[in-house]
Amino acid sequence: MASRQFVVLAIVAVVLPTVAMAAEFTVGDDKGWTNKVDYQAWAKGKTFLVGDTLVFKYTQGNHNVFKVNGPAFKDCTIPPSNEALTSGNDTITLDTPGNKWYICGINDHCANGQKLVITVHGSLSPEPTPTPIPEAPGPSAPSPNSAHGFSVSGDLVPMAAMVAVALLAV
Repeated sequence: MASRQFVVLAIVAVVLPTVAMAAEFTVGDDKGWTNKVDYQAWAKGKTFLVGDTLVFKYTQGNHNVFKVNGPAFKDCTIPPSNEALTSGNDTITLDTPGNKWYICGINDHCANGQKLVITVHGSLSPEPTPTPIPEAPGPSAPSPNSAHGFSVSGDLVPMAAMVAVALLAV
């Protein structure tokens, strides 16, 4: 029986952390994506990892989201309108490490501060940070709302628990 418990614990120890690492960040928290939030202050203290998601929540038609490069971010250069995310509940998965830049292309929203730059790390051990543009946040320790560690991601954690219980029952 002891060897069966060891196998179950080993499975849980491997599966649970892998499942729970991805985090979801609502940009601007309860205020969402608007022209009334300091997004550099919002991002400060958060650690963004490959696999995490950003959710941009806003009233559809009042804002949009463009993923841009560093110079476009700095100058608020708006890409072609067909590149805009416009649903009001836009989700972006952070697929690669490095700096990521986002702006609102409505009127002068970007010029008035509705823009976000983050650094995405490939793992919990921060990699060397690419050279940021002046608006980029500096490195900092994860905050309590960093959302990494044991966050629930979908139905995989309960599924891992059911597998563990089933193996114990055998």
